[in-house]
Amino acid sequence: MSDPVVQALVRALGERAVLTDATDRARFETGWRYGKGQARCVVRPASTAEVSTALRVCAEHGVRVVAQGANTGLVASSTPDASGSMVVLSLERLNATIELDGKGRTVLVDGGVLLSQLNERLAHDGFWFPVDLGADPQIGGMVATNTGGTRLLKYGDVRHNLLGIEVVLGDGRVLSQLNRLRKNNTGLDCKHLFVGTTGVFGVVTRAVLQVAPVPKQRSVALVGCRDGQAVLALLQVLEADLGDVLSAFEVMSANAMAAVFAHQPNLRKPFAELPRYAALVELSSTLPADTLALDGVLEARLGAFLEGAGEAVTDVLVGKGDEFWQIRHHISESLRSEGKMLAFDISVPRSQLPAFTAEVERLLAAEWPQVRLCDYGHWGDGGTHLNLVWNEVAVGKPATEVVAALQPRIYEMAVRDFDGSYSAEHCVGPHNQRYYDLYTDPLVKQFCALVGDFCDPGDRLGTVRLA
Repeated sequence: MSDPVVQALVRALGERAVLTDATDRARFETGWRYGKGQARCVVRPASTAEVSTALRVCAEHGVRVVAQGANTGLVASSTPDASGSMVVLSLERLNATIELDGKGRTVLVDGGVLLSQLNERLAHDGFWFPVDLGADPQIGGMVATNTGGTRLLKYGDVRHNLLGIEVVLGDGRVLSQLNRLRKNNTGLDCKHLFVGTTGVFGVVTRAVLQVAPVPKQRSVALVGCRDGQAVLALLQVLEADLGDVLSAFEVMSANAMAAVFAHQPNLRKPFAELPRYAALVELSSTLPADTLALDGVLEARLGAFLEGAGEAVTDVLVGKGDEFWQIRHHISESLRSEGKMLAFDISVPRSQLPAFTAEVERLLAAEWPQVRLCDYGHWGDGGTHLNLVWNEVAVGKPATEVVAALQPRIYEMAVRDFDGSYSAEHCVGPHNQRYYDLYTDPLVKQFCALVGDFCDPGDRLGTVRLA
């Protein structure tokens, strides 16, 4: 409490809002997968005005601040560095407002509201915020990282569903564009400057989101495919014939599924023999089943596809949607039980996914045969979670050496050879900062510097540099 910054924050916000004890700080200092540092203190404002006050105090003292939502990110952008000088600004107490306009199909929500909390409230009126993912992030963090999820194919990402925003800039100024309009062409729509930029231009304190009616029915199938080209052929047919009701198209490799069944004994293996890929197909609709029976529609279309696909399709399993989704949702944790893992979050043009995956497989076979590719992900929108798994004893090299050898080559392959992205949906953080520096157009960096000079004049927000 002798720290003048801590004293100033306590005077401005009260003791309850400022955590200084090491035990209290600990959960804010370690990321979900990457990132571990030490905070000067943790400040927990409960309103936009208090966020403004906290940032103004920190700016006056020249202190760097990292904004933190639910701390579920995967690139270390929500945790402090190791210096012990940064203030963590947590939004966990900024979670009181959820104001639904059912007729307008919009909701005004505080930045610290959890996705689960929002959807629990919306469900009472038959709505949901359909950016669906395994974690439970806060809305402010979802805006800052432009969260995608498993149903982006139908509903889009956060950017697509964001109507208005309120942001506190680095020096405490409040920029408010809490617009509920879907049509408003009156100049620069400032909210887009803060979506997907990891909170380095400002802290999102409130947002207006468009919400969707909860589907009345869903139909799910698993389709075993011989190779990636068969997966794309299936996707093309489904989009052409069932595009109005196609809500998810997830793909799981045999290696990824094998890890699930090895470490999740309660999950039933649906295939006698695991196919090279299994496509998880979901249809959903707000129409009742007596108007449009999705199960019958999906079975009929997959049956017709099977007749023409020959040996390209190995299995078609319809129904048991919860079981099929459980396989998909348990991949990440199961792979972590397999040994050392290097995880990639990559997107390339959809048509190039099989070729890109084949190039990675050729690289591993030629130079790292003990490393297994366990890929899965959102092939419907061009995203793949390209996970490399190995036994450190079998490889005979420390994990740091394997990562140093493979990570830059695979990123180079994705970005340079396949016109892809090294971060499809995890955003930019210290974990991948050097690839942002390497691949980003200098003119884009210059533009970001100009925006940063206005939004955060002292360059004190976050642990990422976009300039």
